[in-house]
Amino acid sequence: MATRTRGLVKSLHQPENRLLCELLAEAREKVGLSQEKLAKRLKRTQSFVAKYEGGERRLDVVEFLAISRALGADPIRIMRQLMRRAAI
Repeated sequence: MATRTRGLVKSLHQPENRLLCELLAEAREKVGLSQEKLAKRLKRTQSFVAKYEGGERRLDVVEFLAISRALGADPIRIMRQLMRRAAI
């Protein structure tokens, strides 16, 4: 069951968050990076990457932009894909 806060479903448990995690994992795989190599680029641990890709951790906007940059991906393109796939 989704966790609720003041009547709102926490974003970590929303399908759109799961889809964002999938899009970022796809982008990482597309450029041929392991979670460990991406983590090194981000100066973070491999578990940081595993947790957001697995939906255990929510990303803020600054983190999303840093990950996009580390992947050489266009964050606007990723957002458009999210909006299209999630019908937002």
